[in-house]
Amino acid sequence: MCAHIKVGIVGYGNLGKGVVSAINQCPDIDLVGIFTRRSPESIQIQESKAKVIHISQAAEYSNEIDVMILCGGSATDLPHQGPEFAQMFNTVDSYDTHAKIPEYFKSVDEAAQRSGKISIISVGWDPGLFSINRLMAEAILPNGENYTFWGKGVSQGHSDAVRRIEGVEDAVQYTVPIEDAVEKVRSGENPELSTAQKHLRICYVVVKEGYNKLEIEEKIKTMPNYFAEYDTEVNFISSEELKQYHSRLPHGGFVIRGGTTGIDSKQVIEFSLNLDSNPEFTSSVLVAYARAAYRLNKEGQTGAKSVFDIAPAYLSPKSAEDLRKGLL
Repeated sequence: MCAHIKVGIVGYGNLGKGVVSAINQCPDIDLVGIFTRRSPESIQIQESKAKVIHISQAAEYSNEIDVMILCGGSATDLPHQGPEFAQMFNTVDSYDTHAKIPEYFKSVDEAAQRSGKISIISVGWDPGLFSINRLMAEAILPNGENYTFWGKGVSQGHSDAVRRIEGVEDAVQYTVPIEDAVEKVRSGENPELSTAQKHLRICYVVVKEGYNKLEIEEKIKTMPNYFAEYDTEVNFISSEELKQYHSRLPHGGFVIRGGTTGIDSKQVIEFSLNLDSNPEFTSSVLVAYARAAYRLNKEGQTGAKSVFDIAPAYLSPKSAEDLRKGLL
C-alpha cells in the first residue's frame, strides 16, 4: 500500500463534487480542503468533513497538501490555474482542449520544473484513457487507422465553453456519433472520414433576457477547437426544460483501430466506455492519477507529465507484488 495522501480540490462544480465522492472510495487518500472562488460559507459538503477555503488562501496550505486536483474548466480556468498551482503543489488536471495541449503542457512544465513539483495534465478519459488506447493500438498495429467516437453524451468541456458566451444563462451540449461511420469502421473498412462525418454536436441553450439568439448561435457554431469543425445544431429552450430533460450527465464512446498483420489478416482493436455520470468517472480517473503524482514526486521526479508517461502500477494502491499476483 502507498502512504496516506493528502489531497486538495480547486473548484466545486460537477467535477469537484465527483472528486469528493471518488476520494471517499479510496482509504489511502484524505481530503484536506476544497478551494473556491465563491464564498466558502455558501458551500455545504454533505459527504466530507473537509474545510471549504477561499482560493486566495491556497498558498497557505502548500505544506499540508500532497496533491492539488484542479477541477476548473479548460476554456478559461486551467490555462491560468495550471501554471499558477504548479508553482506551489503537485497537481493533476483534466485540460481537454486537444489542439492547445502542447502549449499548455509547456506552460505547466516550466512552472513545475521551477518549483520541483509534478503536474500531470489532461487526465480523464479523452484526453486520458482513450489517448493511451490510441497509442497502444497504433504501436501494435502500425499498418492501420485510429478512429475515436464520443457519445452519445454530454461533453462537460463543450458545455462549459457554451456557458462562457456572453448572454448564455445555461447550456448542455451532446456529442452524437454518426452510426453509419461507426459501422464502417467496425467492419474493418478503414474509411476516410471528415470530422463532420463522424459526429453531430447538439446544443440546448438557455439565453438571458435581452440577448440576440442568432448572434449566440453564430458564436457557438464558429467557435474554434470546439464547434467550428462540426455540424452543430443549436436549440434554445427554457431553464425549466433544461433542468427537466437535460440535468443528467451521461457519456461514453470508443476508440477503434483497424489494421492488418501478415499478408492480409484484418485486425480490429476496440476500447469502449458507457458512463452513467461523465464527471464522476472523470473524477475517479483524476484521483487515481493523484496517487501517481504523489509517488512520482516522492521519487524525485519534477515537471509536467501526460498519461503517456505514467506506468499503470503508479495508479493502484496495491503493491507491485499484489498486482503481479492478482491482475497479471
